[in-house]
Amino acid sequence: QVQLVESGGGLVQAGGSLRLSCAASGTIFNRNTMAWYRQAPGEQRKLVALINPGGTTTYANSVTGRFTISRDNAKNTVYLQMNSLKPEDTAVYYCYARISALTPAYWGQGTQVTVSS
Repeated sequence: QVQLVESGGGLVQAGGSLRLSCAASGTIFNRNTMAWYRQAPGEQRKLVALINPGGTTTYANSVTGRFTISRDNAKNTVYLQMNSLKPEDTAVYYCYARISALTPAYWGQGTQVTVSS
């Protein structure tokens, strides 16, 4: 059974930083594409950042230059370093894992990030 457990969310002032972590279990971690999505109230869940098994990363335009996704395969953990946070970054952040389009996608329970102005 695949489990994704996020941590590191919280309340921060605009301009501050947070680091989210997502620990995975029940899967061969280094075969997974890992990603972070976020969902603000009244909005659809959107991709924030993605890292594939080879380490190639993709970012949403809104976070490019401010956020960094990384993975530690030895710890089965993916991280999202968020700098220069803005109030519009406020959302529930979800961890995502998937090996391929032919396998199920898995989600964490979400962690709240609130950025005050």
